Amino acid sequence: MADPHSLRAPPGATGVLILASGEMVWGRGFGAQGIGLGEVCFNTSMTGYQEIMTDPSYARQIINFTFPHIGNVGANPEDIEAVNPHAVGAIVREDVTAPSNFRSNQHFDAWMKAHNRIGLSGVDTRALTRLIRQRGAPSAVIAHFDADAPFAWDHLLEQLREWPGLEGMDVAQDVTCLQSYKWDAGLWQLGRGYANSPLSFRGGAGGGVLPPGTASPPRPNPAEGEGLKRVVAIDYGIKRNILRNLVDVGCDVTVLPANASFEDIMTHNPDGLFLSNGPGDPAATGEYAVPVIRAWLETKKPLFGICLGHQMLALAVGAKTVKMHQGHRGANHPVKRLIDGPDFGRVEITSMNHGFAVDAATLPANAKATHTSLFDGSNCGFELTDAPAFSVQYHPEASPGPMDSHYLFEKFAGMMG
Repeated sequence: MADPHSLRAPPGATGVLILASGEMVWGRGFGAQGIGLGEVCFNTSMTGYQEIMTDPSYARQIINFTFPHIGNVGANPEDIEAVNPHAVGAIVREDVTAPSNFRSNQHFDAWMKAHNRIGLSGVDTRALTRLIRQRGAPSAVIAHFDADAPFAWDHLLEQLREWPGLEGMDVAQDVTCLQSYKWDAGLWQLGRGYANSPLSFRGGAGGGVLPPGTASPPRPNPAEGEGLKRVVAIDYGIKRNILRNLVDVGCDVTVLPANASFEDIMTHNPDGLFLSNGPGDPAATGEYAVPVIRAWLETKKPLFGICLGHQMLALAVGAKTVKMHQGHRGANHPVKRLIDGPDFGRVEITSMNHGFAVDAATLPANAKATHTSLFDGSNCGFELTDAPAFSVQYHPEASPGPMDSHYLFEKFAGMMG
């Protein structure tokens, strides 16, 4: 950590992270030049940095990657969760190297530049992670500048002082879709891309090309045939792989904006309602989302929520959410099942990305806990006893287990059947 009273960049530094406390972390900038403002969090995943950067749940956040080598498999048009990255910036230990992966078609540095995202390398990411664990996730600005040109430090610090932080902020409105749309692409398969998707990348050295000597069996299109369940997915910041998993279990998916009304939902005559992941303070998003969810629960039709959707369901039944000290972000979070039956006590390895949590002590009697974190005992899932509705805090579509949690999508489809 640099001297908080000095704004002179050390030799070789072309980037800096300035925390709200005034402390500065110098490094080498990559990606786009400029400044970004957000909350600093850390992610413990060893892979999937492109999916992480494009996850809308990371809007207004700067990601400190604990794994030292980020960018070494490059970037491609398939491994994305949204059209554009939503994370403000990336902090990494080692300099980004040339890609070494047959699916890569772009250097990660070039990908960051193309999407106007700021990177900072050469940082002691473990020390920064310890700081976050000790003090909580701080507000900060990240900057990548030309060492030979003057930089507007005063403007940067003024922005940091004025930023209120994520607590009380409804960010879902910033990342949601602007109008409804249909989704029919299924899961990805090596050599074939995404099922039923004309957008799968198949040229150059991308994901559609098989390595020499390998073959890929044909994959049936899950969206073909009769008997599809009509699902309306509310987009609070939805990840594409969630939609692919819904298609894979036989759902006809229509996506609606975060502020869709109950009447908007019922126009599509759905068999089930899905509540997506998303960024920001759930209590702020709940101001307009909770009344809609409560109206849906009265229909007694199935409901499934993930991440922010889990928190929305909790608020709708009278529970409360709280800001976490450091949050849960990574692909190695153990979650214990509390469901009655032979699976009781089974542990799932899950992917998580949330800075707010459901206060388990406030869950009402009709909300039965189904999952709990083995890291800190926080609630990771519940289901209602008086309505066909359930939710989980983690991301079952990310498949870090790799298929530990796919049963949740099958459960939702089965409830609609």
